[in-house]
Amino acid sequence: MISERQFIVVLAAGGSLALLLGAFAFQHIGGMAPCALCIWQRYPHAVAVAIGLVALRFGTPALAWLGALAALTSAGIGVYHTGVERGWWDGPSTCSAGEISGLTTDELFDEIMSAPLVRCDEVPWDMLGLSMASWNAVASLVLALLWVAAARRAA
Repeated sequence: MISERQFIVVLAAGGSLALLLGAFAFQHIGGMAPCALCIWQRYPHAVAVAIGLVALRFGTPALAWLGALAALTSAGIGVYHTGVERGWWDGPSTCSAGEISGLTTDELFDEIMSAPLVRCDEVPWDMLGLSMASWNAVASLVLALLWVAAARRAA
């Protein structure tokens, strides 16, 4: 029999696992290559899954707070990525179009040739007006709340 805290940990870590599996499905089944920011959003979910496995065995509040921090990290990257997609701010120079005015033809050619195949400032898929980065941010915030609930139950 599992406790209420363990059930919440399973939901939180399972949610991160589901988001990871969904991302891999879009990539490998749907043929949508991820950009750099998409990949950055995956790492905290992998950490949250690992924390969940440990937290099921050792139910300390600190582990649940670490799970919340991992989920919030992915949410933060998702919000940042959303801002890049919507043009609110510039993304990393390695994955955005950047400024091209004032470049010579040769410099522009070099810029084009060194550009990554998948740019962070383009939205390849959306649902209800939200991109995958936006949905990840929303889902990650919900998962963070679950982790907080688990931490409060473990205390």
